[in-house]
Amino acid sequence: MVNRHRGEVGAVLDGREWVLCLTLGALAELETAFEAEDLTALIARFSSGRLSARDMVRIITAGLRGGGHSVTEEDVTQMQADGGAAGFARIVSELLTVTFGASQAATPKPAASKPESDSLPNP
Repeated sequence: MVNRHRGEVGAVLDGREWVLCLTLGALAELETAFEAEDLTALIARFSSGRLSARDMVRIITAGLRGGGHSVTEEDVTQMQADGGAAGFARIVSELLTVTFGASQAATPKPAASKPESDSLPNP
């Protein structure tokens, strides 16, 4: 069962339900894979909005390993997701959002409300 409070997401790959989680170990694996100096650099890399298919393979592999599955990048390259590449992109997006939260820049700001006196009719 998926626990989003622990940073887990569920995904169907090859018709099978999997749990993915970017644990601290999985994040360390990604820092190495992306040659990122630290988590801030890793977040900046992911926030660019540009991820290659190879990037998605690395992220999904790390997430599957963090979820307790013994898989290799080669295993992941052979997997299929509903929706093809777009399906993999959705899995990666959900996994990164659950792990790091939504970007402040991507969060719409609420409109400023008018003071009540502005909404009262003039006599």
